[in-house]
Amino acid sequence: MKKLNLPFFEFKIKKENKNNIIFDEIRKKWIVLTPEEWIRQNFIKYIISKNYPTSLINCEKVFYINKIPKRYDIVVYNSSGEVDILVECKSSDIKINKDHFDQVMRYNIELKSKRIILTNGIENYYFKFNEITNDYIQEKDLINYSK
Repeated sequence: MKKLNLPFFEFKIKKENKNNIIFDEIRKKWIVLTPEEWIRQNFIKYIISKNYPTSLINCEKVFYINKIPKRYDIVVYNSSGEVDILVECKSSDIKINKDHFDQVMRYNIELKSKRIILTNGIENYYFKFNEITNDYIQEKDLINYSK
């Protein structure tokens, strides 16, 4: 797998039916290791390294926009159960562009996250909602968890 612009993390990886599979500690199961899954698993580990409790992290869940099913990559809830961080992961071979930002903003109409992250593991973009300007401003990194 490609070297990412994230810290190095250890993973449980094995081969099954000619596929590499990786253990997802959030879903508590083995997942086929696709290029996008590699990014998702690395970013989950990155979130955990910032002291976010695993109990607040969810991934690969279906939600609906106008009765149309969509699937988010990673969501981190706050202690009140509201979506705090929405993460959209792309394969490291995909260059992040405005279409990806538009996609995550469409998802956020329903999810109402205060922070949004777009990542392909190489490029990591962090945004936080500014209540004064009613817009998202870019940040340098994911802040450490605090209650």
